[in-house]
Amino acid sequence: MGNAGEPLSPLCRWYIYALHGYLAEIGFTATCNLLAHWDWRLLGVASVWVLFIYGTFGMILEHLYLRLRCRCNLVVRGFLYTLCIYAWEFCIGYILRCFNACPWDYSGYRHNFMGLITLEYCPLWFVGSLLLERVVVHTLRLRLDETWEPKEYPSPNSEQKRLWKEE
Repeated sequence: MGNAGEPLSPLCRWYIYALHGYLAEIGFTATCNLLAHWDWRLLGVASVWVLFIYGTFGMILEHLYLRLRCRCNLVVRGFLYTLCIYAWEFCIGYILRCFNACPWDYSGYRHNFMGLITLEYCPLWFVGSLLLERVVVHTLRLRLDETWEPKEYPSPNSEQKRLWKEE
């Protein structure tokens, strides 16, 4: 799959961001369930759509990070990421709502817009975007050293075969 020092392909990085987002979504909903209902089973839920949503946004944030890392400080980057999250969440939510497939509804929040985004999540998105930036940094550092080949093991000798039959 790769030569010495080859970076991960965009598809591999997308997959890491998608899984990270999916697990974060499940952890977040489980924590909310715990705080709201004292449900210690920590049952979290997520839609399969979040794999696409987080994977693709991870790639967007990766490009933003590479462009902004030397130009902006951490707070400014977090602010810009948060704006991008709101734009992404609104656009994807609007498209999914057209197909009756949007997995979130913020209509019950005071400062929502069309039930697709809410200002109440602004601090969460700010902190979450900076945490995702750290995931991006570490994902970009991952390298494939060499092509993996299965090791060839010697075939069992007659003594080993006899011992297996006795078991």
